[in-house]
Amino acid sequence: ALFDAPGRDTAGAARSVYTRPSRSKDTRRRAEERARHASSSSSSSSSSRAEKGSAEAGFFTAARAVPPVMAPVEAKTHDLTSELGKYLDRHLVFPLLEFLQAKRVYPENEVLEAKIALLNKTNMLDFAADIYKSLHNKSDVPAAMQQRREEVIANLTELSVKAEKVVNFLSDPTLVKQLRSDKAFNLAFLQESHGVGPEDIDALFHYAKFQFECGNYQAAGEFLSHYRGLCTNSERGASALWGKFASDILLQQWDAAVEDLTRLKDAVENRAYSSPLAHVHARTWLVHWALFVFFNHENGRNAIIDLFFQERYMQAIQAEAPHLLRYLAAAIITNKRRRSMLKDLVRILQCETYSDPITEFLLKLFVEYDFDGAQTKLAECDVVLENDFFLVGCKDEFNENARLFIFETYCRIHQRIDIKMLADKLSMDHDSAERWIVNLIRSTKLNAKIDSEKGTVQMYDQAQSVHDMIVEKTKALTSKTYSLSHAVLSNTQAQAGSVV
Repeated sequence: ALFDAPGRDTAGAARSVYTRPSRSKDTRRRAEERARHASSSSSSSSSSRAEKGSAEAGFFTAARAVPPVMAPVEAKTHDLTSELGKYLDRHLVFPLLEFLQAKRVYPENEVLEAKIALLNKTNMLDFAADIYKSLHNKSDVPAAMQQRREEVIANLTELSVKAEKVVNFLSDPTLVKQLRSDKAFNLAFLQESHGVGPEDIDALFHYAKFQFECGNYQAAGEFLSHYRGLCTNSERGASALWGKFASDILLQQWDAAVEDLTRLKDAVENRAYSSPLAHVHARTWLVHWALFVFFNHENGRNAIIDLFFQERYMQAIQAEAPHLLRYLAAAIITNKRRRSMLKDLVRILQCETYSDPITEFLLKLFVEYDFDGAQTKLAECDVVLENDFFLVGCKDEFNENARLFIFETYCRIHQRIDIKMLADKLSMDHDSAERWIVNLIRSTKLNAKIDSEKGTVQMYDQAQSVHDMIVEKTKALTSKTYSLSHAVLSNTQAQAGSVV
């Protein structure tokens, strides 16, 4: 099934990911950052889906501008697209490929070939044809691609006929809303009063799935939402939930995507899998899909910390996807309110073989206390952040907080600090470093003062109050208590089910 996440090696998504407006200020800023780096074409969002009801619904069109300068070679070394793509639906991988093409991380021809291979496994064949023509400088496409296009149109027509009755019924939003409010929106009532039977509901699922494959995510999301309220097949219902989640991601409907994520997490935890390994696979797929939400929703960086530090999900990450620790590290570094989790993260990183400049920066600074090494890794982080689809929007915030980490850690072990030397460690000029330190002392109320004549910062002892110590130790208790109670509840339910 299209929407069954675990067990499929898939990839791809809508160009509108880059240009559709986000709902919050932070989300909008990140989307604009991606748009500035990833797409200079203003027509990409309008070309993402064809007009609803046409025989070519949702087919893409190609044509884009690509900057002439290749990204540094380090960008390719630390690129995680191939790892992330193993756990994403093909429609979710496509924006990652467009981002790589815009950043010139790989030669353009290689990325275009990957796009064609990706799109050939979907129903967006017009988009694939446009890319093929552009890549090979031809005016026509292979016969196999043209034949496949005709088959897609024929299948769309056939599925439209089969789902016509239920689609016409759902096209009346007033009636549907009334039935939902009267708690009459169920298969038994619809079959008795409107002639909508089980075969019509099955046809709706297949039609929604086909619309998704065509790139018509708006229609697919709506149909899948209705299907979930009418279906009696739990397996199909779970598949529809994955599809609804993907549709909301691709439409950048982040509030709806957060709700889908919550439902999907509950479904994953409560579903009976064939083996513990299959359950781990499902959790791994879920956290990969959730990256789109975590780095676009206004509360996403809190959510990623809460989810990843739950024991079962951390075990899945360490077993199958340690590369996700990059995103957890970035979320903690850019989230001043969750610094209490930093010690736990560093402890985890010390046990891992996976590393990249972001994780190595934390180890250099908080384990080895190697400030020169931390400075070197911070410079390397720029390349990683600039060429990572999820992290490009938080580059400036990351650098600001990373410098703060270096300064605070250095201050803990020194009483008098030379501003020039500190400026070198922070990769700043002397005047900028002095202004930055002044603002930092004011904003954080550090017990310190600057001697401009000597060019030094004098630090004074600042004992932590008992109140602050208690707050620091209890900050993480809520998430840990939730994880523990959820684990106990899940084990109790599992034991009850085995007894039955």
